[in-house]
Amino acid sequence: MAARKHLFTSESVGEGHPDKVCDQISDAVLDEVLRQDPYGRVACETYVTMGLLIVGGEITTTGYVDVHNLTRKILKNIGYTHSKYGFDYHTCAIVNTIHNQSPDIAQGVNTGGAGDQGFMVGYACRETPELMPLPIMLSHRLVRQVAKVRKEKILKYLGPDCKSQVSVEYHDGHAKRVDSCVLACQHTDEVLDSTGERMSKKARVEIINAIAKPILKGYADKNTKFYINETGKFLIGGPQSDTGMTGRKIVVDTYGGMAPPGGGAFSGKDPTKVDRSAAYMARYVAKNIVAAGLADRCLIHLAYVIGRADPLAIMVDTSGTGKLSEAKFIKLIRENFELTPKGMIKSLNLLRPIYLKTACYGHFGRSEPEFTWESTTKAAALKKQASRL
Repeated sequence: MAARKHLFTSESVGEGHPDKVCDQISDAVLDEVLRQDPYGRVACETYVTMGLLIVGGEITTTGYVDVHNLTRKILKNIGYTHSKYGFDYHTCAIVNTIHNQSPDIAQGVNTGGAGDQGFMVGYACRETPELMPLPIMLSHRLVRQVAKVRKEKILKYLGPDCKSQVSVEYHDGHAKRVDSCVLACQHTDEVLDSTGERMSKKARVEIINAIAKPILKGYADKNTKFYINETGKFLIGGPQSDTGMTGRKIVVDTYGGMAPPGGGAFSGKDPTKVDRSAAYMARYVAKNIVAAGLADRCLIHLAYVIGRADPLAIMVDTSGTGKLSEAKFIKLIRENFELTPKGMIKSLNLLRPIYLKTACYGHFGRSEPEFTWESTTKAAALKKQASRL
């Protein structure tokens, strides 16, 4: 019987993409607050367009953040160091419109309640060693490779802005090969062809060989299709070509569309906001369930209301791969995981300046020590307890 085949596609964006510029600045502000005041309250939003960057939102803290200098430092580290990239950290205008958090919110949060209403989602599956979907992991690795090749000056003509997209072919639900790879890489005019309207064929081949093939090795084959700067050229990028805002890449930040992203964005929010802390906890729960061998894929859905600590609802969906009923899974979760804002913050050690790292290349599937929600420290206990249910 022939295998059932389908394609699934995910995308990622690099650190110079305008939306990711905003995510990084918002999380850098959050980190600076937490560095000085672990109990500061932060909801920081950033907007960027041609020559202008606005930082706003509501922050209550005993510390002080030099927003202008911090923002220019982030822009410099990203690579917006010259006008040839359409945005320059030396000369861009920066406007600070931050104000204090509403006392109406604070009175509910100060007692241990959630900082907002909403639903949060966590997901894990067996497709990769990180227990993440393969398409989004490959997409993240591609844009990370673009940054590496650019910063190490392997391809000197690359600019900070870039996007990736990967379509994976599945056979009977199992990832088998990459059907297509899309890369949009900002570049300077030195690699245009004789018409001045297209990137040269030589540069396209260099991008495939230096960026795509090393990442897709083992999944790409002779039939894999590569699409490099398909409009012909990508000279005008970054904030010169597109506005950016904090929180517009929640599918990129989560599971690449393989699972719902949840109701809210992460960047610029301190962990009293369950949009962030509960999404991290939901991933922690789902990953430990899969790591324990209790399911091949697991989706966790948590719902909260502002001012109350305990979740209003817990849902578990294992797509038919679970070894327990949903009721038994929920019992295990309640017995092994702290689901109140204070409990999540404490168990995942979230009151630290760790968030700038999360603002690019996804919040999940990471091995850095700051990503405590990626540990599988609960897996052995879950497996043992499940055997008794």
